[in-house]
Amino acid sequence: MKTLRLFSFSRFMAMARKEFVQMRRDRLTFAMMIGIPLIQLILFGYAINSDPRHLPLAVLSGDNSRYSRAVVSGMQASTYFDVAEFISSRREANRLLELGEVQFVLTIPEQFGTQLERGKRPVLLLEADATDPMATGNAVGSMNEIVNRALARELKGSLEYLIPKESAVDLRIHADYNPEAVSQYNIVPGLMGVILTLTLVMITSLAITRERERGTMENLLTTPVRPLEVMMGKILPYVLVGYIQMVLIMAASVFLFNVPITGNPLIVFVYSSIFIAANLTVGVTISTVAKNQLQAVQMSIFFFLPSLLLSGFMFPFRGMPVWAQGLGTLLPLTHYLRMIRGVLLKGLDWSQSLHHLWPIVLFWVVVIAVGLKRYRKTLD
Repeated sequence: MKTLRLFSFSRFMAMARKEFVQMRRDRLTFAMMIGIPLIQLILFGYAINSDPRHLPLAVLSGDNSRYSRAVVSGMQASTYFDVAEFISSRREANRLLELGEVQFVLTIPEQFGTQLERGKRPVLLLEADATDPMATGNAVGSMNEIVNRALARELKGSLEYLIPKESAVDLRIHADYNPEAVSQYNIVPGLMGVILTLTLVMITSLAITRERERGTMENLLTTPVRPLEVMMGKILPYVLVGYIQMVLIMAASVFLFNVPITGNPLIVFVYSSIFIAANLTVGVTISTVAKNQLQAVQMSIFFFLPSLLLSGFMFPFRGMPVWAQGLGTLLPLTHYLRMIRGVLLKGLDWSQSLHHLWPIVLFWVVVIAVGLKRYRKTLD
C-alpha cells in the first residue's frame, strides 16, 4: 500500500488556490478585511486629536474697554477658543453650558478696564464644561499666558508699570460638573452607551442570519407574520437584556466608581428605550444583509468602530475635524452620550434631555425603513 508523504507541495497549492477562490466569492468578508483597517487608519490619522482647539466660547461682558476686547481677541488668536456668541445674562450662560452648546463662558466684570488702570487686579472668570477633562485641560492650562500676553500689548508707555510680575488680573477658573477632573465621571456613564451598542447590535445581527443558516427561515415564510412584526418580535426580548445591562452599569457607577448622580435616573431609563431600540434595529437590518453569521459579526464591528471613535467617548468630539464631527453627528451613540452625561453630571431635566433625543429617533426611523425594505428582499 502506498503511503502518503507527510507534506505535498501540490496538495498545499491546491488548498491555497481553493482558499483564494473562496475569498474571491465572499466579497463582503474581503471588503471588511480591507475596509476596517482603512477606517482605523483614516480615523486615527486624521480625525483623532487629543489636543482639541477652536472650542466654542460664550462671552458675558460688562465692560467694553480696549482691555476686555484685547483679552477676547487674544483667546481667539490662540486657536484654543472660538467666540460662538456674546450673551447678556448669567441665565443664558448656564443654559449654554448645561446643553453643551459651548465649552466655555468668559465673564468680564463691569469697570474691568478702569480697575486695571488703577492698579487693581480685576476678577476674570472662565467657566468650563469639564465633564470631559481631556477636552478642556490644555485650553484652561494656557489661559493665564493668553491673558497676560493680551494685556501686555495694551499696557504700554505710561501704563507699563501696571504690568506685575505674575498677572495683571485675578484669573479664576471654574471647572463645572467635574471640578476635580475625575476621568471616571466622564467614562463610566459613557460606557453604558458603548456596551449597549456593542452587545445589542452584535446579538441581533445574528438573528435572521441564524434563522437562515438553520433552515427555520422557511417556516417563517409560511406564516402570515409581516416584516414589521418579525423585526419588532425579534427586538423585544433583547430590550430586557439592554435594561439589565443598564442597571448593572448604573449600580457600578454609584457603588464602585462614586459617580455623582445629579439628575433624575428615571430620565435615563425612559429615554434609553429609544437608543436600545435603535441599536437593535441596526442589528436586525445587518442580519438581513449578511449571508452568514461571520459576516454579521464583521458588519457589526464595521458599525461599532466608527461609533466608538467618532462619538466623543474615547477622544474629545470638538477636537475632530469638521467632516469627522459631521459623521459622528449621524451616529446615535454621539447623542446618547451627551444625554446620559447631561442627566447624570449636569442634572438636565426631561425637556432639556429631549434636545439630545430627537436625532436618535430620526436615526431609528431611517434604519427601520431600510430594514423593512431589506427584509422584503430576503423574503423574495
